[in-house]
Amino acid sequence: MPLDFIIDRLDALPATRALAEGLPAPGARQGIAGLPGSSPAVLLAALARRLAQRVFVVITPTPTDAERWLADLRTLAGSAVALYPQREALGAEEPHFEISGERVETLELLLSGQVRVLVTTARAAAERTGVPAALRDMRLVLETGDGKARVGAQHAAPLQFATVIQQLEAMGYVRVPTVTEVAQFSVRGGILDVYGFGMAAPARLEWWGDDIESLRTFDLDSQRSGDAIGRVTILPVRTEGRETGGVGAQHAAPLQRQSLLDLLPSDALVVLDQESALGQEVERAWAEAAHHLEVARRLGEEPPAREALFVDPGAWQAQLARFPRLALDPADADVRFPIAPPEPVDRDIKRLRRIVATEPPTVILCDNEGQLERLEELLAGDRATLAVGALDGGFVLAGLRVLTDHEIFRRARRLRRPRRYREATATAATRALKAGDYVVHLEHGIGIYRGIQMIPVGAEGGTLEVAVVEYEGGSRLNVPLYRLDQLEPYRAAADGDAPPPRLHRLGTTTWQRQRDKTRAAIRQMAIELLDLYARRQLASGFAFPPDTPWQRELESAFLYEDTPDQRRASEEVKRDMERARPMDRLLVGDVGYGKTEVALRAAFKAVQAGKQVAVLVPTTILAEQHGRTFRERLADYPVRIEVLSRFRGPKDTAEVTRRLETGEVDVVIGTHRLLSGDVRFRDLGLLIVDEEHRFGVRHKERLKALKLAVDVLTLTATPIPRTLHLSLAGLRDLTMLETPPKDRSPVLTFIEPWDDGLIEEALARELDRGGQVYFVHNRIETIDTMSAVRWTFSCPP
Repeated sequence: MPLDFIIDRLDALPATRALAEGLPAPGARQGIAGLPGSSPAVLLAALARRLAQRVFVVITPTPTDAERWLADLRTLAGSAVALYPQREALGAEEPHFEISGERVETLELLLSGQVRVLVTTARAAAERTGVPAALRDMRLVLETGDGKARVGAQHAAPLQFATVIQQLEAMGYVRVPTVTEVAQFSVRGGILDVYGFGMAAPARLEWWGDDIESLRTFDLDSQRSGDAIGRVTILPVRTEGRETGGVGAQHAAPLQRQSLLDLLPSDALVVLDQESALGQEVERAWAEAAHHLEVARRLGEEPPAREALFVDPGAWQAQLARFPRLALDPADADVRFPIAPPEPVDRDIKRLRRIVATEPPTVILCDNEGQLERLEELLAGDRATLAVGALDGGFVLAGLRVLTDHEIFRRARRLRRPRRYREATATAATRALKAGDYVVHLEHGIGIYRGIQMIPVGAEGGTLEVAVVEYEGGSRLNVPLYRLDQLEPYRAAADGDAPPPRLHRLGTTTWQRQRDKTRAAIRQMAIELLDLYARRQLASGFAFPPDTPWQRELESAFLYEDTPDQRRASEEVKRDMERARPMDRLLVGDVGYGKTEVALRAAFKAVQAGKQVAVLVPTTILAEQHGRTFRERLADYPVRIEVLSRFRGPKDTAEVTRRLETGEVDVVIGTHRLLSGDVRFRDLGLLIVDEEHRFGVRHKERLKALKLAVDVLTLTATPIPRTLHLSLAGLRDLTMLETPPKDRSPVLTFIEPWDDGLIEEALARELDRGGQVYFVHNRIETIDTMSAVRWTFSCPP
């Protein structure tokens, strides 16, 4: 349902009409108050609709405030709203493509007149940037109309194919064998693939000589060509250092850096959110810039002067004062709106029903369709209009009450923006062997692969191609390529930080003894497992009933979009639970791929059937984390959840175990403490085990006893070979979560030698953006000494 009716209601207020007819002139300021919740965004949407030719700019103190405004305005005003984010880097260039790309593309839209409402921060508005000049001089236009490529203006001279490649490199694009993400290009003969700023999708150009024969999109995953397009405009990635190369670089004028305020039309209406905090943010950024640049110089860099990167606070205030300005909630308001905050609901459905039964009429905005369906069932027959639309906060005005579902249920609003640029999905293909890799030979054990070589054979000068494997003492084994089936890459159960394996020595029996001993242990394990799983197959388990309305409500209320693998995993787990045979399913997925949500849904299904659920985790921290997650997701349902760990005292632990035995606890989450003999359940129906391989032998014996009669769901990110083999062999059912969450941001990892300046730069950058820093030290004995580093880096304790 469109939300224009909300804008209509606020637009009809006398205060709105008076404000629209008496907006401040350039250089004047007007204060407005009485705008709780998201009503400021609704007011701005109403003004933008009335004044179709004006540009509106919202300046906020922090990036979080800017994201909140952006989400509200895009809900109300659609795609004509853009964000100009502040840099996260300390210098003139922003290394993160999501941020630098948005800055470049937003300025491109602003300069071409396609932005009606612009949201930014005080710091971003005070930053000087070379983007406008780069957009003028370095854009690359490729089209099939006349088969030519041009830089800059449409009338510019066409470029040759080799010059286009040179220009892309000058614009900051990286040449790679295959384009898999933004800011890359590849060349294969006369085919040019490129994915850059300003492009809706990656493009593939086929050249004939210096003419463009074909221009099509292509898919980053499959690399297959897609639809034909007539033209593509590529915007620069690098906006500094243009004199280093590219078309016209030798004629380029000295780099001109401008601030956002330099680029706005003189009649742009500037909305100041928390006006007093804006000047403080600019002053803080100005002061911290001096420190950041000094750190950069100590690192051997040559950063620009501070005045080249920022407008000083006094000049910024003077620039701002030239525009017409609306200041929100000042003490001396010129216009006060008759809008009130909504009555608190605090998850009380009876109170919500009383509220919607009174005037004025109520509209409840839900974050998604699932939340809407849930509220429809809860408020069946009540006088309330439900709509999908994410606003930050509700408000009450004449003739309309606006509530939000996250306020009703006291949930934090999740600001979710899709990632601006796609990346190719990582494939699970087997990595090719390379020289230096550890390998295992079936007959000789562990060695180091040294590559493929040609060796002479026979007296007639023949040659044979072999794989060379080096063993302890430098001995080498030549494996003919037709016997490569005896070689396998070495794989360890531990992670990548495990020490390298010990090499075997050729001509000894060490490897044979280890192999025979392992085979015997595997046979014994197989006998035990076959016995266990045979008894499980014969056991008569509990068949859980089909999904209830509450189950569907819980799943539809998930704030994130399920990945296809998550949906499939949930269905497979619930299908197993509805069978009479006890479930034993292994759920494999990387960190953050949604294993906990699948487990939580299974636990809720079990609780609705009157069964108890035990969640077994290897660490106390993980137990507390799961406890918070379960309580937050199940807060709206009568589910009793407890956590058993060493954080609980003896008295609390005894009380929890007593309530478990009497059935007063529905879900218990704990460490190996759950496997103690004094922990007894009244009616355990589901056991969820997180990272089973991290439990010891004694604990696993207790697990075997529990597994005989209850459904078992095992979660793991790194299954040990035995666990995975049991699933592949059919003894355990296997579900893989291979699809990452939609728009998941990548984790960037850098390995560097210790450098005080580098550490200081990283800390300062993160604190400057309002973030948090976790500093992990590797020695308890010296951790106090390391904690003193914060004073060296001028960080708060």
